[in-house]
Amino acid sequence: MSTAKPQKQKKSTAGSVIELVVIVAVALGLALLIQAFVVKPYRIPSESMVPTLQVGQRVLVNRLTTRFGEPSVGDVTVFHPPSGSEQMPLDQCGERMPRLTACDKPTATASDVNFIKRIVAGPGDTISIIHGRVIRNGKATSEPFISNTCANDSGADCTLPRPITIPPGHWFMMGDNRGESDDSRFWGPVPTAWIIGPAFATYWPPNRINLF
Repeated sequence: MSTAKPQKQKKSTAGSVIELVVIVAVALGLALLIQAFVVKPYRIPSESMVPTLQVGQRVLVNRLTTRFGEPSVGDVTVFHPPSGSEQMPLDQCGERMPRLTACDKPTATASDVNFIKRIVAGPGDTISIIHGRVIRNGKATSEPFISNTCANDSGADCTLPRPITIPPGHWFMMGDNRGESDDSRFWGPVPTAWIIGPAFATYWPPNRINLF
């Protein structure tokens, strides 16, 4: 009796297994490349972006934007903050600032943690902050997305009336929950090189799926 048919079946099975392994390896490789260079998911760790983003929400970040262009004021953005920004006390500015003045200079190196905030000013903009609202280049900005935690508060977190100018190549970040956000007010604007990219969509939980 011929044994050709069983041998052929064995070869066919072995070929299918190899093909499956190759497909899985290629899929994993593509997924890693996409996360490294194109789109990466992030989880919201704190209440600093309430009401726009809740703790535990997941967002997708476009990593190509800053590779081929500059960020934009208004973008909800993931970035590396200056070193020391993740520690207490909150005052981790790169230089000593006068009272009631936001920080205009970060520390020299980036932290290895990721933050997510909104860009509220860019290079060359002059800003001050009144009751949590940004006054940019002498005009109050429209910010319907922020919380009301600073509405009636003139404390150091909410009102910094002395104007500062954002240096070239830097971006001023603030959380939408102005009374509960550790942001550029305390540790300064962020260099373009430290920005990972803007969030463009939320994908979890399902009832809060949305595009920015």
